[in-house]
Amino acid sequence: MTQSPATPASAVTAVDLVRDRIERLSPKVRVLVLQHPQEQDTLLGTAPLLAASLDKSVLRVGLSWSSLAHAMGETDNRFAEPEPNRWAVLYRGSIGRTLTAREKTEPFLLLDRKGKRCRPDELPIEGFVILDGTWSQAKTMWWRNPWLLKLHRVLLHPTQPSAYGRLRKQPSPQHISTLEAAALTLDGLGEDPVIGEQLRRVFRTLCQRGRDANISLATDPEAADTLETVQALGAGKTAAEHRLRPRATPAKARKKKRDDVAF
Repeated sequence: MTQSPATPASAVTAVDLVRDRIERLSPKVRVLVLQHPQEQDTLLGTAPLLAASLDKSVLRVGLSWSSLAHAMGETDNRFAEPEPNRWAVLYRGSIGRTLTAREKTEPFLLLDRKGKRCRPDELPIEGFVILDGTWSQAKTMWWRNPWLLKLHRVLLHPTQPSAYGRLRKQPSPQHISTLEAAALTLDGLGEDPVIGEQLRRVFRTLCQRGRDANISLATDPEAADTLETVQALGAGKTAAEHRLRPRATPAKARKKKRDDVAF
C-alpha cells in the first residue's frame, strides 16, 4: 500500500477507530484511490481505511496527475508501467449512450471505452481507480485528469443503502462510501467474496463506533470529542464504558457537513 502525502500524526482517521478490526487483504486487482485534498479532514472518511486493508492499494491526495503511471507513483522505471487498457475507473458521468432498463438495475456494470458492456472475463482488469470526495469534488478531478478517459468504466447501482445511515447524507442509492464502492467492484470483478465482506464488516464496525461516540462526518477533526474518545472506541470499548461525553454538534455546523458521497 502506498499513501501520499502522509497523514499528520495529530490527525484522527477512520483507521484509529477500528484498528483492532483491520485485516490485511490481498486481492488480485490493484486499487488506486485519488482523494480530493478537502476530503482528508473527513473524520469517518473511508479512503485511509481502504488503503490500510488492501495490499494492492495506493492512496494519492491531490487534484491532478499527468498519467495513470504518475498517479500510481510508478514513473521511475522500478515498476512495469500500468496499461490504461487494463484499468477501469468508477465514475457516474456521461458514457455517450443511454443505459438500458436492465443495465440501470445491475449492481455492477463494466463498460469498455466505447461504452459497450463487457464481462470481466472478456475485459481483463488489472486495477481500478476511485475518485474519493463529494460528487462535485469527484467531478473536478475527472475534468482535471483527461487520462481517465483512456480507462474503461465501472458503474455501480447498489441494491442496499450505505451503512453510513444517518452519519452521512445519502442523496440517492448510488451514493455509497468509497470503501463500499471498492468492495462492490471487487465482487463484480470476481475477487474472493471474503475480501468484500471483510471490508464491509470493518466499515459497519466503524459506523457503529462512530454512532456510539456521537461522531458526525464533520470536516473538522474536533467533531470527535477528544482523541482519547477515538482511541477508546478503537480498542473496542463503548462510549458509556469510558464515560465519554461527545459534544453535540451545533445546528449551524451540521448544515455545512451535509455533503454528498462520491459513490
